[in-house]
Amino acid sequence: MKWTVSQLQKYRNKEFLFDETIQFDDLKQDDPTIREVSPIHISGHGDMDSTKVTFHFKIDGYLILPCSRTLVDVKFPINVETTETFLFQDSFDRTEEEVHQVKGEVIDLKPIIREILLLEIPMQVFCDDVETEEAAPQSGKDWEVISEDAESTKIDPRLAGLAKFFDNNNQGKK
Repeated sequence: MKWTVSQLQKYRNKEFLFDETIQFDDLKQDDPTIREVSPIHISGHGDMDSTKVTFHFKIDGYLILPCSRTLVDVKFPINVETTETFLFQDSFDRTEEEVHQVKGEVIDLKPIIREILLLEIPMQVFCDDVETEEAAPQSGKDWEVISEDAESTKIDPRLAGLAKFFDNNNQGKK
């Protein structure tokens, strides 16, 4: 995902297409919660003019992260569309929100893709299937994990008498 400015100049006022799959295994060193990184597929196009090059691309792949509740591996899909603009001169283009300055003669998208991948990692990830052997226990002595659905339908036995109170009260008003 590296091009020199002179390579890109050939595509001035033409569409420049790219489609690559890159392995980001070293991403695990930046974030220790990442257990595995799939090959990341990057596809898109670049638009080139005399002052800048703009890349419009899509990032697809997945990360294996630990479940926040059970520590089981969770496959977290990555599907991001982004636009990155590189300016050739020191001029600032006020129409662009995020721009990058070209340093030297090479434009490298890999560090930007790496940053996007790290920013996509959520604070918490939960697995759907809790009933696996390597999962953390769901109950113990005097405790158990309760889902939100089960909690709303289960009546505390200490308050069961209050439910009858409203039934008796409504019958007396008739």
